[in-house]
Amino acid sequence: MGDGCGRAKIGPSILNSDLSNLASECVRMVDSGADYLHLDVMDGQFVPNLTFGHPVVKCLRPKLPNVFFDMHMMVAAPEQWIESMQAAGADQYTFHFEATEDPKSCIRKIKEAGMKAGIGIKPNTPVNVLEPFVELVDMVLIMTVEPGFGGQKFMGDMMPKIKFLREHFSNIDIEVDGGVGPSTIQQCADAGANMIVSGSAIMGSDNPRETMNYMRNVVEEAIQKSQLER
Repeated sequence: MGDGCGRAKIGPSILNSDLSNLASECVRMVDSGADYLHLDVMDGQFVPNLTFGHPVVKCLRPKLPNVFFDMHMMVAAPEQWIESMQAAGADQYTFHFEATEDPKSCIRKIKEAGMKAGIGIKPNTPVNVLEPFVELVDMVLIMTVEPGFGGQKFMGDMMPKIKFLREHFSNIDIEVDGGVGPSTIQQCADAGANMIVSGSAIMGSDNPRETMNYMRNVVEEAIQKSQLER
């Protein structure tokens, strides 16, 4: 991870899974070929919903010892959970630009804790606010729905944000999250996203492996095409 846009990576969002069987659902996703797991943490403040915190991550870690955990921290004051998430076994800590007064300090704390740093923006936030931080992080997350709820409709009008980032920061990992599935993957791939979060489209699929392979191939083809055009 954080190795630039050389690779397409598919990360199922387990929020859409059967949460009473969370560990086995995570294992099922990894066995079906997931490149990483996208774990949504919501605090009921930054977003209206409430999910789970570091104790759940700590329980999942021993069952998935080598899986990359990308924590999507939809929380107010993201600084306060950095150490506990690292101790629980998180690999990447992705916080929201809108949730902190001092993104630079938050990024520094994440790195000091030994995790990769991601920064995300909500649909109404302009992409240029990220410019001072892109070189400091491992990944940028563009939300294609309002964060806080699963199953929303994909916002295609977010694609220019991804294009802007890919054009100006060609090596950064760009993650897209919200309503992404086989019907919307081409738009994300053409815009330049390489880390694909998908919830219901994978979780609800009769063949998650096939669904993930299809999306990965679409992204890989777009990456190869853009490299040829450079």
